[in-house]
Amino acid sequence: MIAAAHKKSPTAITIRACGESDMGAITEIYAHHVLHGTASFELEPPSLEEMMRRHRAIVADGYVYLVAEAVSGIVGYAYVSAYRSRPAYRFTVENSVYVRAGHEGRGIGLRLMQALLAECEKKSFRQMIGVIGDSANHASIELHRKLGFHTIGTFRSCGFKFGRWVDSVLMQKELGAGDRTPPAAGT
Repeated sequence: MIAAAHKKSPTAITIRACGESDMGAITEIYAHHVLHGTASFELEPPSLEEMMRRHRAIVADGYVYLVAEAVSGIVGYAYVSAYRSRPAYRFTVENSVYVRAGHEGRGIGLRLMQALLAECEKKSFRQMIGVIGDSANHASIELHRKLGFHTIGTFRSCGFKFGRWVDSVLMQKELGAGDRTPPAAGT
């Protein structure tokens, strides 16, 4: 008999708003994903200063930026930002979620995304788009599917990283009233 794969035990974490003091850890987490994965199509890890600039812009524009904190420190982060810059897209956000290497499979990404969805539903956002780097990124695709995202399509071979062509998978989830009602007047 073959033993079932042992899933890593859950990690006790707190999900909270991201502060500037968290950006060093976030920069480390993201750098690992840039250098070793295809979730991000960046080829060089951004500097701490660039990551802080991005964080400030996201927060200043009224979007949500969260971290997962364990006793050991920051183990993941998630945020939403504008899906596109043109004003008609203002009710649609794009999500990003990253978990520190070695902490995968403990439910951290799920908890971050659940909190992110809850915070976004408190705002005027009506749609969330997940742009998942690499159609072979089964963990991210399954995470989004588990949270009610639907696959919209796949852009084949739209990126080139690590000597190979990489796809982008688009997934979408309705937030709150979605498209069943118009947005509030003045928004």
